[in-house]
Amino acid sequence: MSQSHDFETLTQGAARDGSLWNDDFEPAHTDDRTWGWLHIFSLWVGMVISVPAYLLASGLMQEGMSPLQAISTVLLGNVVVLVPMILVGHAGAKYGIPFPVLLRSSFGTVGARLPSLLRSLVACGWFGIQTWVGGFAIYQILNGVFGGAFVGQAIPFLDIDFAQLCCFIAFWALQVFFIARGMESIKWLETFAAPLLLLIGVALFVWAYINTDGLSGTFSQPSSFVEGGEKEGQFWSVFWPGLTAMVGFWATLSLNIPDFTRYAKSQKDQIIGQAAGLPIPMALLGFVSVCVTSATLVIYGEKIWDPVEIAGRMGGITALVGLFLLIIATITTNLAANVVAPANGFSNLAPKFISFRTGGFITAGLGIVIMPWKLMESAGSYLFVWLVGYSSLLGPIAGILIADYFFVRRSQLKLDQLYLREGCYEYQNGWNLKALLAFALAVAPNIPGFLVAGGFIESAPAFFIELYNYAWFVGAIMGGGLYALIMKKSTQEDPTLQTAHLSKS
Repeated sequence: MSQSHDFETLTQGAARDGSLWNDDFEPAHTDDRTWGWLHIFSLWVGMVISVPAYLLASGLMQEGMSPLQAISTVLLGNVVVLVPMILVGHAGAKYGIPFPVLLRSSFGTVGARLPSLLRSLVACGWFGIQTWVGGFAIYQILNGVFGGAFVGQAIPFLDIDFAQLCCFIAFWALQVFFIARGMESIKWLETFAAPLLLLIGVALFVWAYINTDGLSGTFSQPSSFVEGGEKEGQFWSVFWPGLTAMVGFWATLSLNIPDFTRYAKSQKDQIIGQAAGLPIPMALLGFVSVCVTSATLVIYGEKIWDPVEIAGRMGGITALVGLFLLIIATITTNLAANVVAPANGFSNLAPKFISFRTGGFITAGLGIVIMPWKLMESAGSYLFVWLVGYSSLLGPIAGILIADYFFVRRSQLKLDQLYLREGCYEYQNGWNLKALLAFALAVAPNIPGFLVAGGFIESAPAFFIELYNYAWFVGAIMGGGLYALIMKKSTQEDPTLQTAHLSKS
C-alpha cells in the first residue's frame, strides 16, 4: 500500500462521527514518517535500561536461579516477545495507524475500546511503578546529601513516609511536563538519553568488577534447584512462570507498538530497529544485573536486587551521579512505554473530547491512585502476580490482533473504513462479538491460577495452577486460534464480509 493516503477523504468521512476521529488518530503523513532504525533502536534502549527491567534478572536470582539461568531466561523471553512485536508493528508501519485504530478491524469500531482500555489500565499501573522508582531515587539523593534527615515514620494507610510521598509527587510532576509537550518531546528525549543510559550499565558493571576481584565467583554461584539446594528439583516450577513474566514484561508494548512504528520510514527500519534494540540489550542488562546482585553479597553481605537501594548505599558523589542517571532512565522508559499507549487508549473512548495530551493526564492521575509501592514489595509479587497476571489478559489480545491482520485479512485493511461507522468494521452496532467470545474463552483458563497467586482464594485444581505458569502463551495461542476459526466460518457464510476482509485498500 502506498504511504500517500487520501487524507482529505478520510477527514471528511470521519467528520460525520467524531467518536472515531481526532487529529492524534489520523494516519501518519509521509512527512511524519521520520523514524529510521536508529531512532527505533534508541527508543528501545531508552525503554530497556530501567529499574523494573533490571529487576527481572535479579528477581529470578532471588527466586533461586543461578546467574546463567537468569540471563538465559531473560534472553529467551525477549526473543519470544520480539515476534509479536514485529508482527503487530507491521500494520503501524504500513498504514500509519495507532494501536486503538488497528483494534477496530478485529473488535469493531466500538468494541475496540475494551481491549484498548485494558491495555491502558495496565500501563497506568506501570506508570505508577516507574514513577515510584524515580521518586525513590530522588528520596535517596536527598538523604545521601543531608545524612538521612528525611527518613520519617510511615503515613497510616499509605505505608510510606511524608518525604517519600513528596519525592513521588515531584517526579510525577516532572513527567507531566513532558506529557504536556507531546510526542516529539518524547522522541527527542529518547534519542538524547540513549548514550547516557548505556553508561549506567557500564558503570554498574565496572563498580561490581572492581569491588569483587574481577567478579570472582559470580558465575560459579549454584542455583537453589540443585541437589541439596533450598529448592531442590523445583527449577521448572520457577522457569516457566519466570519465562512468562519475561514475555509479560513487554506484552504491553507488543500490542501498542504501532503507536511508534507508524512513524517508521519503512518496514525494514521497524524490523531492524526492534531486533537490534530489544533482545540483546535486555540480555546485557540482565548480565549487569546478576553481576551487581552477586557483588552486593560480597560487599554488603546480602543480595540486593534493587539498584536504587545499591546506589543509596554507595554514598558520596558516585551515588548521586548514579541516582541521577537512574532518574533519566526511568523518565525515558515511562514516557515511551507507559504514557503513549494509555493516552491513545483513553482518547479512543471519546476522541472528540479526549486528546492525546488529556489521555496522558488521565494516565498520570491513575498512576498515583494505584499506590504502586505496594506492587513492588517483593520479587515474587512483582514477577508472578503483577507480570504474569496481566499477561493473561494481554496475550489473547495479541493473538487476536495477529490472527486478524495476517490470517483473516492477509495484511490488507480498508483504511477509510476504520474511521467510519456503518462500514465493513462496524459488525453488530460496532461490536465484533466473535472477537469478544475468543477473548473471553482465552482468558478464562488462567483466572483460577491468578486468584491463587494473588491470594484471593486458597486453592484451585492443580491443572489450572500449572496452566497459569504459561498464561501469556495459553492466552495468545487460544485467542488467535479461536478467532481465526470463528472468523473463517463467518467469511464462508457471508460473501460480503469476505470481500470486505480481503479487498485491497
